[in-house]
Amino acid sequence: MLKLQAARSGLKGTIKVPGDKSISHRSIMFAAVAEGRTTIENFLYGVDCLSTIDCFRKMGVSIVQNGSSLAVDGKGWGGLQEPKSVLDAGNSGTTTRLMLGILAGRPFHSVIIGDDSIAKRPMNRVTKPLAMMGAEIDGRDHGNLTPLAIRGGALHAIDYKMPVESAQVKSAILLAGLQAEGVTKVHELQETRDHTERMIRRFGGEIHTSGGTAEVEGGQTLHGTVVNVPGDISSAAFFIAAACIVPGSELVFPGVGLNPTRTGIIEVLQKMGADIEILEDRAGGQFEPKGTIAVKYGALAGTEIGGSLIPRLIDEIPVIALLATQAQGKTIIKDAGELKVKETNRIDTVVNELKKLGANIEATEDGMIIEGPVPLTGGTADSHGDHRIGMMLAVASLISRGPIYLENEGAINVSYPGFFDSLKSIMH
Repeated sequence: MLKLQAARSGLKGTIKVPGDKSISHRSIMFAAVAEGRTTIENFLYGVDCLSTIDCFRKMGVSIVQNGSSLAVDGKGWGGLQEPKSVLDAGNSGTTTRLMLGILAGRPFHSVIIGDDSIAKRPMNRVTKPLAMMGAEIDGRDHGNLTPLAIRGGALHAIDYKMPVESAQVKSAILLAGLQAEGVTKVHELQETRDHTERMIRRFGGEIHTSGGTAEVEGGQTLHGTVVNVPGDISSAAFFIAAACIVPGSELVFPGVGLNPTRTGIIEVLQKMGADIEILEDRAGGQFEPKGTIAVKYGALAGTEIGGSLIPRLIDEIPVIALLATQAQGKTIIKDAGELKVKETNRIDTVVNELKKLGANIEATEDGMIIEGPVPLTGGTADSHGDHRIGMMLAVASLISRGPIYLENEGAINVSYPGFFDSLKSIMH
């Protein structure tokens, strides 16, 4: 349990947030199945991404850390070896679901497991379309829950309309499609993050995207390259929020990813009236846009968030809920049912934890309603093993009238191992 107290003055300084988690995962996966060496710069050494590294090492891939970079000697699709032990994804849904797409096309047997949280998260959203492609996957609850056993082999293309808004599902199907016979098409209900599509192009592959549809032809050979991972906007979001609600704050975040499928948090802050400035880096050769974000403290107004915006800020909703407790008026978050199948049921967990601190917040079937501004009190709060809940509660402590005692703070290491060091660096 960690004791956290309010900021005595405004937060000031520059924070270089760690590498993007989603892109770090994918950089290892694509490097492993590419031919030749890939160098990865600014890789996120969080617990989740280390799980991905461990899985590929068990399949014979050499992954070596050289200072701040990683060198991955790709094996090509055909060079991956049958793992001699189970593949442990830890707490990582990205590792679990995207690995299924890779393993489905490999001619060997493998078993993938995760922690207690992963064991509760639905996998049939991935295993069903992979089975339609010819994969043999079995597990608890008819292949819906880990552990999952995969007997990979020859796959055929499918034309698939996704029933859920999930970049993980889309990515798993595209990774399988790269190994399948024919052209695989994936149609989205709402646009989700497109890191996999960008990564395919970065490694020399071809993918066609238009109007919410992605098409990829099987049998492509990928080639090693250099990947420079931008800073994670989802990690930056917590300190951006802190600057918005701690009086007198001014923070700058250089090198943050500005992929338009991830910048929903910026649009929400602008709708709420936040004092935020974006300076995009126009340098050529980038496969992911990035730039500098500058934010200052200022009054916020409640807003309504839903529809196509939700997939673009799904990981930031916990901290948006915190922002809403300090905004003038009502904030409504809707169409966010996907929050129920994250590391925790984030709707219930966010509502329950913020209520403990005095927030005026209620859960709905697909989101939450928050009335503000409301002063937050101290007390005991719990991350429930969810890194984004943990960071949100740590930011809440900066404006709390009394100390907050945070339980299970170690969960934050999943995506931001140096979170509390960054926090100390801007407190004066």
